[in-house]
Amino acid sequence: MTPLHPVAATGFDRAAGVYATSRPGYPGAIVDWMRDRLGIAPGRTVLELGAGTGKFTASLVRTGADILALEPIAAMLDHLVADFPEVRPLVGQAEAIPLPDESVDAVVCATAFHWFATPAVMAEIRRVLKVGGTLGLVWNLRDEAVGWVKQLSVLTNAHQGTALRERADAWRDVFPAEGFSSLEESEWAYAHHGTVEDVVVGRTLSTSFIATLPAAARAEVVAQVRDLITATPALQHNPVAFPYVTKGYDCRRIA
Repeated sequence: MTPLHPVAATGFDRAAGVYATSRPGYPGAIVDWMRDRLGIAPGRTVLELGAGTGKFTASLVRTGADILALEPIAAMLDHLVADFPEVRPLVGQAEAIPLPDESVDAVVCATAFHWFATPAVMAEIRRVLKVGGTLGLVWNLRDEAVGWVKQLSVLTNAHQGTALRERADAWRDVFPAEGFSSLEESEWAYAHHGTVEDVVVGRTLSTSFIATLPAAARAEVVAQVRDLITATPALQHNPVAFPYVTKGYDCRRIA
């Protein structure tokens, strides 16, 4: 099995608490999308890959489906279990899903697939999906058409490194995938509302490659973020709105 990327393994373990409190949820329309595009409804069994602390699980629960949540980092999964006792947790990785063949009606993955997007993972997803079952991939992307959001991304991405930047886009390389229909894309505008401390500062600290920085470097990033907040009128009050573009991709197991 491919080991977890060290930035993900260390960063998300360290940042599990701030991740749970500061990461955005997902637009309400995502529930309709899961029903209409993925066929997720009461009586269906759904596997969530890279479930983390349960940010997307909250939307899944609203579908009324039976949910299995797979997550390799115990500190993240602990938050999910505490918040969603009705969900069945699974500790493991997408490369070796601990479920029988053709055992789920849908697989979903929110803001995580880029960490493990390989042909081997696609084959494993195909194995556990029933024929006719669906795969849904979702990302919350910062709306960098907004000036201060673009500035924040430039500030934080200076610490990202080339390998992680390339990984963020490389997930598309596994498509088209054998045994799956072509990907269809949907898009929604979304805003994460909350205190500036959670929505901007906490969100920055929850980023894996920021969480892995030495303490002094991490403190410098926070100082730069606070300078940006001070210079931005839209961030001078609470609550604030952090704008995102949420994208969903879906396909179906056809063979």
